[in-house]
Amino acid sequence: MQSNEGNIDRAARITVGVGLCVAALVGALGPWAWIGVVPLATGFVGFCPLYSLLGINTCSMDRH
Repeated sequence: MQSNEGNIDRAARITVGVGLCVAALVGALGPWAWIGVVPLATGFVGFCPLYSLLGINTCSMDRH
């Protein structure tokens, strides 16, 4: 699995993911806010399967 997310992309995903999960915990957005687990996980891993399918790569370095 090759990284296909750049640092800014990863930071944005983690920020949005944490925000949505916190909103779910406090009940502000309801149970749908748990979808924040997806950007949180992909941000930590550095790989987005959807990016792979669409041929998108925001990573500036070619990592193997």
